Amino acid sequence: MSANYRLLTYRAGAIPRPGVLVDTRIYPAADLFRDRNTAIDTSSVLGLLQSWETVSELLPSTLKEITLDKGISLGEVTLEAPILYPSVVLATGGNYSDHLDEMARKHNRPPISKYRLAEPFFTMKTAAHSIIGHGAPIRYPQFSKQLDYEAEIGVVIGRYAENVAESDAMDAVAGYVIVNDLSARDYVRREILPDQRAHDWFGQKCFRDSMPMGPWITPRQFVPDPYDLSIKLWVNDELRQNGSSKNMIYPLAEQIAYLSRHITLRPGDVISTGCPSGVGMALDTYLKPGDRIRIEVQHCGVLDNTVVAG
Repeated sequence: MSANYRLLTYRAGAIPRPGVLVDTRIYPAADLFRDRNTAIDTSSVLGLLQSWETVSELLPSTLKEITLDKGISLGEVTLEAPILYPSVVLATGGNYSDHLDEMARKHNRPPISKYRLAEPFFTMKTAAHSIIGHGAPIRYPQFSKQLDYEAEIGVVIGRYAENVAESDAMDAVAGYVIVNDLSARDYVRREILPDQRAHDWFGQKCFRDSMPMGPWITPRQFVPDPYDLSIKLWVNDELRQNGSSKNMIYPLAEQIAYLSRHITLRPGDVISTGCPSGVGMALDTYLKPGDRIRIEVQHCGVLDNTVVAG
């Protein structure tokens, strides 16, 4: 059997379960590790990530012993978000040069991608409150009229990381996942006092269904170069975003090292690493109920969700 696999959470009944996807068949994690005499928590993908060093070492040999007819067909299950739920989702701001410049043009400002901050900056997304999986409906937030999309590569942490050097930072990565970092753009800046406006990161980024994630996690060994991944997003059948991770301003290793100086990154934490140009705000074209959003990231599959009335 092919050793090329993905991690996912599936539902073939009432209870979500962690599985390992090989080709188009899913193998329940509990079955794969039942006779391995280990302390691996097979109740969730988060549990697998908490023992990722052992899991990733055992899986290749374990999968060789499995026959194809033992798996569950991918078409027979409902996919949940791969991780239910990370302790934190950290979203990188302004990390693609083409996106920075399109937003500058939107506000009649000169290009700004030639300027680089000394360090990357981040916002946070709520996890259990915001994450939904592949195929799940996105409920339009009732407080907003400017719902926007952002196709992003999510970095999934696979070991504890505290004060790591950039040279060692990628050792903390378990894999990659597609993320749609939805925003309520009418909350980017709002009035807080007379004649005073401020960024409302919570209002803009944290609401129900604001972070579709999936369809699965691609382990890092199956991504040849994370700095050369194509990123594409369609709204209905219109290609809106068509970029590459080679246009990142702050490399993944720098992001991880920076974050690890402030907090201890934990297995299962997700870093949403910024998006290329083509967002709805720059085009003055926002999402509406009925819109289908499809994101494809090289080596990471396709994430597909449809907006419904809130």
